[in-house]
Amino acid sequence: MTPMVTSKVTSTAAEPALVQPNAENHYDVTLADLPLSCPMPGMHLWNSHPKVYLAIEDDGRAKCPYCGATYALTRAR
Repeated sequence: MTPMVTSKVTSTAAEPALVQPNAENHYDVTLADLPLSCPMPGMHLWNSHPKVYLAIEDDGRAKCPYCGATYALTRAR
């Protein structure tokens, strides 16, 4: 996952950095992120909506029905 805008990241020495879910309006994702879900793995879940899977493979774009976050599929590896 590659956010277009810098998001708040929190971490400690004992745990990896997690991105705040739905903190941004747009996320660029790659084939490695499929199947795509919102919130994505690596996001805090305590203040988020239920996980929903998004179909992005056909047109390369998806929008979360819960939070409105948009996703764009990039062909970068």
